[in-house]
Amino acid sequence: MASGAWVQELSAERAALGRASTAGRVAEILRSHITEGRLPPGTRLSEEDIGAALGVSRNTLREAFRLLAHERLLVHEFNRGVFVRRLTVDDVHDLYRFRRLVEGGVLRACPPDVALDDVRRAVEEGESAAADGRWVDVGTANMRFHQSLAALAGSPRVEEAMRHVLAELRLVFHVMAAPQTFHEPYLADNRRILDLLESGDGETAAAALERYLTAAEAQLTEAYAATSG
Repeated sequence: MASGAWVQELSAERAALGRASTAGRVAEILRSHITEGRLPPGTRLSEEDIGAALGVSRNTLREAFRLLAHERLLVHEFNRGVFVRRLTVDDVHDLYRFRRLVEGGVLRACPPDVALDDVRRAVEEGESAAADGRWVDVGTANMRFHQSLAALAGSPRVEEAMRHVLAELRLVFHVMAAPQTFHEPYLADNRRILDLLESGDGETAAAALERYLTAAEAQLTEAYAATSG
């Protein structure tokens, strides 16, 4: 996306704020932009531009920035401003540790008759985006797939924690120079996990997810090592 274009897109979100133009809602909008891959690591966030686009006060925006910094998505650099955070390889390992515990646990505990509409929709969105060659959108559909897996727990706390983790994870994905090469193989894995859940085999679905996460973590770790080198 062209530099600054994402700020212009924020104007479309202004009407949604309405009277509920709280810092939490502003943080939600910016978090969504990060999760969808629109804000890469290192992006500087201008108070003036974002405040004007969303029609919110500087104090509201600073509180939203504070919330997102607490979620490890933004960082304030003295005398320079607020930036989208650059994650480290240690972050990668911790994020995947969390995902194994949470997503794997959800799948193992998943009842056979659980509704899978959102999981299915995310899988189909990813496959459709891949067919059109929209690889950034494939990454976004993948985020929705994993968010929908977490939602199977039926716990608002699990869903909230997963939203925060997936936003961080999307920042990690920017280290991959070729989105198609990275995302394409996991489309079949997502479909297989859905098929296993539809058959009521949550234990095998969890095992498939474990292999999936291990492979992804290794790819990302290697990419970070290459970047550092």
